[in-house]
Amino acid sequence: MTASNTSTKLSLDPPGPGSWEQDPVHFPRPMTRYYQEVHPPAFRKGTNDFARFYGMLIDGLRVGYAKGFGYSQVLSAPEAEIPQRFQRAEQVFAQKLWREQLRDWDENRKPAAIAKHRELQLVDPDALSDAELVVYLTRCRDHHSAMIAQHMGFTAGAMLPTGDFLAHVGDWTGLPPSDLVALMRGSAEVSAGGSDEMERLKKAFAEGLSARKILASDGDPARTLAELRSHASEAGAAVSGYLDLVGNRLIDGFDIAEPTAIEIPDALLRSIRVTVSGETQAASDVDARTAEIRAQVPAAHQVEFDELLGEARLTYRLRDERGVYSDIWAAGIMRRAALAAGRRLVRRGRLGAPEHMLEATLDEMCALVAGAGGPTADELASRAAYRAAYTAKDVPPFLGPPKPPPPDLSGLPPGVGRLMRAIFIGLGHIFGSSEAQNEETVFYGIAASKGIYEGPARRVSGPSEFGRIAKGDVLITESTSEAFNILLPLLGGIVTDNGGLLSHAAIVAREYGIPGVVGTREATERIADGVRVRVDGDAGEVTVIG
Repeated sequence: MTASNTSTKLSLDPPGPGSWEQDPVHFPRPMTRYYQEVHPPAFRKGTNDFARFYGMLIDGLRVGYAKGFGYSQVLSAPEAEIPQRFQRAEQVFAQKLWREQLRDWDENRKPAAIAKHRELQLVDPDALSDAELVVYLTRCRDHHSAMIAQHMGFTAGAMLPTGDFLAHVGDWTGLPPSDLVALMRGSAEVSAGGSDEMERLKKAFAEGLSARKILASDGDPARTLAELRSHASEAGAAVSGYLDLVGNRLIDGFDIAEPTAIEIPDALLRSIRVTVSGETQAASDVDARTAEIRAQVPAAHQVEFDELLGEARLTYRLRDERGVYSDIWAAGIMRRAALAAGRRLVRRGRLGAPEHMLEATLDEMCALVAGAGGPTADELASRAAYRAAYTAKDVPPFLGPPKPPPPDLSGLPPGVGRLMRAIFIGLGHIFGSSEAQNEETVFYGIAASKGIYEGPARRVSGPSEFGRIAKGDVLITESTSEAFNILLPLLGGIVTDNGGLLSHAAIVAREYGIPGVVGTREATERIADGVRVRVDGDAGEVTVIG
């Protein structure tokens, strides 16, 4: 085992042969045993699907777990398939194959996923018999697994056009990628919390005086949401529709250990208040920025610039949609079922807390519900305590032998060379944090979203603390998922330890038009909660000012 960080607290063995790299962007904490079982085969299938569809020289990615921490490695395509992969790769840009995936997503996969989510969440798990609950838990797990594979299967469709745009325009202009990704703003409505249900909500509250009074009340947030939901008006129906859409989504992360939106009623209610208040987001200057950058492109390439930008903007929404409408929602439904099982076991004296059921594998959950054995309450509580005690900073960033150098793409046929360069650029901007040395009061990250903002730092280690966020705070956190967009209206700025220009935190910050700096590596450790900070999304700097 090799580790570049000798101060890590845990010693890990690689989860398999070869080189493994930690993924703190998506997995900043240890994952539950349930997730460690469900995730790897589904992840492998989804990444293999996109690699084959586009004719890539990789065979997807493999994920493995070491003491609960996620590590991944890139798999090479089988030698016997290389000729047909070359042929397929030559079709990718000529036929714009990502459009085929986008149509499939819009016409088939997304509607079917939403229908299945709604079907499963109509079931009241507390009303089921033990035998019925075992069946329901298994249904939810099977759906969750399918949705993880679906999420990953659309990764390349979301990344290729953007990576290709960054490659070409970067070559033509020499401009930094942060300037170029800014041109994507406005092309991912979902990343700014947009939906038909949200538009209905805004319209209903603009016209509903009595509902607005309830929304503004200072009573218990959960009761307020329930009162709004049952209100005999269009506003009540709109609230109900919106909560049916977002309530069971995980608010951050991908594991069932993370709470859903409806479990954080205070933050959810405050976000709804801001959203329906009519406050406008920062004005977009994307048209002016586009014109400025286009003017720096050589005249011979300006038509190609327009085409590349158009394709990147066309599929950019898939980056977040594929998670929001796939496994983030499915994981929340699975969590809901597991918590129902946990409550049942608490009543029987078999568990100390309902959430400890989340620490069980599916087979263990089913055994516990059926009264057929399973881990003890102390064992499950111990698993929960372990996961709460460590973060990704406590383990080595690499396991196994040193990672091989990036492949030389120069000798490849044009189609496959262009394809692989685009996907590597795209993936690099998801995971790549800054490498600049931080100072005592200045932190250097990646300029993810333009603008400068000063406000109080709100150090948040996970969704359970989202209730502490006040309007105008600067969120300081390890990383976020795409579902976090529900709470973005409350923030004045966002700073993360992990991730690059195409991480979810960067995308949602751009869509909301709030300054964002990502990949600082150390902000959560060294910026105290409540201090005043300046977030410079133009320079990629965060300064503690008092």
